[in-house]
Amino acid sequence: MARTGLGPALDGLGPPAGPGMRILFFCHYFPPEGNAPAARTWAHSRRWAAAGHDVTVITCNPHHPTGVLHAGYRNTLRRRVETVEGVRVVRVWTRLAANTGTWRRLANYLTYMASAASAGLRERRPDVVVATSPQFFCGWAGALVSRLRHLPFVLEVRDLWPASIAAVGAVRTPWALRPVAALERRMYAAAHRIVTVGDGYRAGLIARGVAPERIEVVTHGVDRRVFRPVAPDPALARRLGVAGRFVVAYVGTVGMAHGLDVVPRAAERLRARGERAVVFVVAGAGARLAELREEVARRRLDNVLCLGEVAAAAVPALLALADACLVHLRRTPVFTTVLPSKIFEAAAMARPIILGVRGEAQRLVEELGCGLCVEPEDAGELADAVVRLAADPAGRARLGAAGAAAMAAFDRDLLAARYLGILEGAAGAEAGRG
Repeated sequence: MARTGLGPALDGLGPPAGPGMRILFFCHYFPPEGNAPAARTWAHSRRWAAAGHDVTVITCNPHHPTGVLHAGYRNTLRRRVETVEGVRVVRVWTRLAANTGTWRRLANYLTYMASAASAGLRERRPDVVVATSPQFFCGWAGALVSRLRHLPFVLEVRDLWPASIAAVGAVRTPWALRPVAALERRMYAAAHRIVTVGDGYRAGLIARGVAPERIEVVTHGVDRRVFRPVAPDPALARRLGVAGRFVVAYVGTVGMAHGLDVVPRAAERLRARGERAVVFVVAGAGARLAELREEVARRRLDNVLCLGEVAAAAVPALLALADACLVHLRRTPVFTTVLPSKIFEAAAMARPIILGVRGEAQRLVEELGCGLCVEPEDAGELADAVVRLAADPAGRARLGAAGAAAMAAFDRDLLAARYLGILEGAAGAEAGRG
């Protein structure tokens, strides 16, 4: 099979010794959507396909985060099947919804579960079923297909529902979360293996009764051919109106979990201190974007630029423009287990990180020596960190170089190979029992 565009770095995967596996992967999000679940699933699946495995991904017609279909797609009951770099992509009908509003999103999630499970039951029999959560009901699509077809099931856990939705206030009535918590435990029990993205999540799963030997950790990572140290584009800086200024970039979802109201508060403090050279650039869409823009306008801030949604292909250029990259989540115990993928992309591009996340993420950034850590949602600490980095070019260079060097251990090729070994083990164990 041709290794389209991936080059020799895939040698760690190598061709399978015999016939390749058939992998059926459920993911609610997939390119051209550019969020973290889409990027992670695409990064792994195309590498598995390039290594000679038969990979099918069942997903939605792309509409995240606005709820509007991407150009060239139709949301019909008839499945759309396409092949991209060897990955067979099956797109199913869902009730479209923007990334805001609890009940609209719930309808989107449930219709995906029904449509995707129905499609999975009609697919050629795979060797292993994989499903990634969030969203939660995507995991259940995989669980249902694996149970009905007596197939090994690997569940990828990237978020601990319902704890995470309670933490951001998406559902405020505890009784409404009890059925979801029960479904969460049953979904974990249905999985032959669970893959998660960090040790904090692993500890959370063990606390929920999952046997440690059933859990594997495959962290987030980065494609170092895409995210690499490059000089900023002067034309882009002029077009955005940030040429000659110290740019602090946040690139990602502007959602309920991210606590980005800290940005206008920090920007106002910087303005009051006379730090006119600093500008925050927020690139991304989400449930809190409109509120963020309203707050920037209310405070009449000329040092915060909200770009809205950007294409995934534009992200490296925006990160290259940054003098520092902001990674931030709300201050809640639930997020001490989270390891944001933004850390790896910024580090790979040798950009120093300002991290407003406690727990696992803070330990990683401190261990790698690639950024400064601040208290989440603390505008004063964020402003102080910006001033410190702006005044210390040598320090910025040192932090950036440390991050870029460390990313060799988080290369997507290595992680895809490790993940593939887990899938082979799950499929092989089931075949042995058969």
